Amino acid sequence: MSGLQIQELIEAGVHFGHRSSRWHPAMAPYIHQKHNKIHVIDLRQTVRGIVRAQHFLESICAAGHEIVFVGTKSQEREVVREQSGRCGMHFCVHRWLGGTLTNFQTIRSRLRRLEELERMLADATDGSRGKKELATMERERRKIFRNLEGIRNMNRLPGAMITVDVRRDEIAVREARSKGIPVISIVDTDCDPSLVDIPIPGNDDAFRSIEVILSRLADAIISGKDKLVAQQQEEAARKSSEERKAKEKEKTRNLTKENRAKEFTPPQPAPGADAPATTKTKPKLVVTPENGGPKAASDNSENANQVGENKSE
Repeated sequence: MSGLQIQELIEAGVHFGHRSSRWHPAMAPYIHQKHNKIHVIDLRQTVRGIVRAQHFLESICAAGHEIVFVGTKSQEREVVREQSGRCGMHFCVHRWLGGTLTNFQTIRSRLRRLEELERMLADATDGSRGKKELATMERERRKIFRNLEGIRNMNRLPGAMITVDVRRDEIAVREARSKGIPVISIVDTDCDPSLVDIPIPGNDDAFRSIEVILSRLADAIISGKDKLVAQQQEEAARKSSEERKAKEKEKTRNLTKENRAKEFTPPQPAPGADAPATTKTKPKLVVTPENGGPKAASDNSENANQVGENKSE
């Protein structure tokens, strides 16, 4: 979140309040002085409120909650639509329907009716329906679309509400408070700041003033969503790492079980150790003639045989 300069707020006319005759006594802590029967808002309180709102919005968006922008005055509709679209949040720029938050199921049924009408009008291009019937359906579709255009994708209650004019959108503020939804709002000198949780003292009538404040809040929402994406990526990486480690551990465990399941095979004997006894070669005894061993006896027998052969001849 970039720093907010007082000069930027002064150039946008955020410090201009209402006439002193229309002031609300509860706004006394936020008024700097009175000049030409017009109250001047203390911009230090404005900066303090914007910073508080930025930190709060960033934290709840990082937690995965959604925000709804509410601004039904003509001069603030385009700003609310633009800033809510920039941060990808819901908005209401026309009449706030009573029960949008307190009777959310009925609002969802009207949105289902809107989807049904759009489907029926798209299928009626073949001329199967009359012109009067088509005109009635188109009129109903435009009415529902105008009031519920910005919240048609809101499938659950929002985590916070941002309003521009507390007096104009008092019904929306009271519904949010009854449902326990925090409210952040720009409060002028004719508003009651006790109706909102985080008041931002400022001019709620000037286009430039509304744009400056809402752009800062939208930046905080975008920052919170980026943090949420980073947290989700880290969580996904951590889970994938744990799954990979678990698979490797299971693979090692299976290999150990396979080794234990194999039949025991005794070690192989040395070559020739398991041959039959008959085929085993007997070691030769080598004895020198001087010792009169078997070799000498065999030599004497051979000499005697030769002598006998000579005599016979």
